[in-house]
Amino acid sequence: MDREQAEQRLFELRKQLAEHAHRYYVLDDPVIADGEYDALYHELLDLEEQFPEFVTADSPSLRVGGVPLSRFEEARHALPMLSLDNIFSDEELDDFFSKIQRYLQSEEAISSVAEPKLDGLAVELVYENGVLVQGATRGDGLIGENITRQLQTVQTIPLQLLDDGHNIPEKLVVRGEVFLPKKGFVTLNRLRAERGEPLFANARNAAAGSLRQLDPKVTASRPLSFFVYAVADTSVTPCSDLKELFDWLKRLGFPVNPLICFCESLAQIRKQYGHLLQIRHDLDYEIDGMVIKVSDFTLQQRLGNTARAPRWAVAWKFPAIQATTKMTDVVFQVGRTGAVTPVALLEPVNVDGAMVRRASLHNRDEIERKGLLIGDVVLIQRAGDVIPEVIKPIAEKRTGTEQPILFPEKCPECGHLLERPEGEAVTRCVNAHCPAQRLQSLIYFAGKAGLDIEGLGRRNMEQLVAAGLVADIPDIFSLAADDLAGLDGWGDKSAENCVAAIAKAGNTPLSRFLGALGIRYVGEATAGLLSRHFTSLDALLKATKEQLLEVEGIGEQAAS
Repeated sequence: MDREQAEQRLFELRKQLAEHAHRYYVLDDPVIADGEYDALYHELLDLEEQFPEFVTADSPSLRVGGVPLSRFEEARHALPMLSLDNIFSDEELDDFFSKIQRYLQSEEAISSVAEPKLDGLAVELVYENGVLVQGATRGDGLIGENITRQLQTVQTIPLQLLDDGHNIPEKLVVRGEVFLPKKGFVTLNRLRAERGEPLFANARNAAAGSLRQLDPKVTASRPLSFFVYAVADTSVTPCSDLKELFDWLKRLGFPVNPLICFCESLAQIRKQYGHLLQIRHDLDYEIDGMVIKVSDFTLQQRLGNTARAPRWAVAWKFPAIQATTKMTDVVFQVGRTGAVTPVALLEPVNVDGAMVRRASLHNRDEIERKGLLIGDVVLIQRAGDVIPEVIKPIAEKRTGTEQPILFPEKCPECGHLLERPEGEAVTRCVNAHCPAQRLQSLIYFAGKAGLDIEGLGRRNMEQLVAAGLVADIPDIFSLAADDLAGLDGWGDKSAENCVAAIAKAGNTPLSRFLGALGIRYVGEATAGLLSRHFTSLDALLKATKEQLLEVEGIGEQAAS
């Protein structure tokens, strides 16, 4: 691949990964499987390693994903809570340690720690003089939600540290995972069923939902638990490696996972991975892989971090869980950028605790590559134990009644002719007045990915559009309480609260406002660049294309 081809491919990968990461982390509405995302991400990393001159400010390799909610007060992390890179095979494990040895310019064996990767919610606990003073979610890695009162109700989190005789640091920041044990999950769902409340799909959702309760009494009623797995700044501890650290943390009163394994070889790591894979369903908590960390703190410091993840740690994920079901139909959805996505409708099937009814088929090329037909019995999986994906049809189960999937030539919402831009896999509706695109843009703008306006979720926005109260973004800021109070399901109080939330959203920082507009090629990083260069929305609107291109990091497509 020459430089020109590499530059173009990196542009395509950045665009795809940004869209998919946003759908996964922010919208909770992914359209591809973890495995497909990881393949694209690894391709990007490989190309950036070969052509570092093409690494841009909006590269996913420089980003820590996710955006915090706004219902709780913000809590800024003193040191970023980074993500972990993933591996899926023996070969990738070998490659991980080979890269470490090359980076360190040493072929010596590296001591490591292998620990279960809990499928819960990552949190940070701040202790001052041994007392818990703040607890926060990970959020976007830099800013999370302050959930101190909720975390104080978790019985396994120490409110005050035990004195181990080594002088507790004046300030100690630890990280760990809050989770709901399987037995507690079953009990919780049974009680919810008895009360006629909707059931949680899995224990992770239950744990996250429990911590995001504004009323800490609700959190206290849930049997949550906690394991510590890291200290933000190891220099404040008397320890030189992870073995010493976990022993020290236990003495301070923190719960440490008993299945943590200290390894001196790759063979030991592989053995522990196989062991966890074998016993995962016998454990009283959900795990979805194993985390491997270099043990020595001096080596950790030498290896350092990328902006997204530490170089000295990696998550070895478990294989996806699969099931078969029938694909009864295919519908086509139009997104805010005009992308038309085929979605498989499935006979409901339980895949490891989650009822799967729909799965994205991505695009026309994927349908043709997999040879899918309506009526097929298909193999599906929750890749990464989360995202539903159609893997392939079970051809031997065909009866002859199956029908081809016909991709529409016209937009299913507005009837405009669809186009497939050269070099893209996505088919788009390019009608700027397409009602589906406008609706999705409004939902995006007011939703969690945008300004997160409380009271203006998807259902309410659909209602406002149908009632003719909102047709474009400025209409949102013109809404009055009287407009809302007369609608079905609204009252005076909810209408007043919504209008107040809209007014608050009007004072949002320019970078967040730009990101909420959902403009193609203007993601979080680009919005940040523009907001730092132009001091107001008015100044930005008056800027010429040439002025936009003068902003470092702004490319031709974003400027257009």
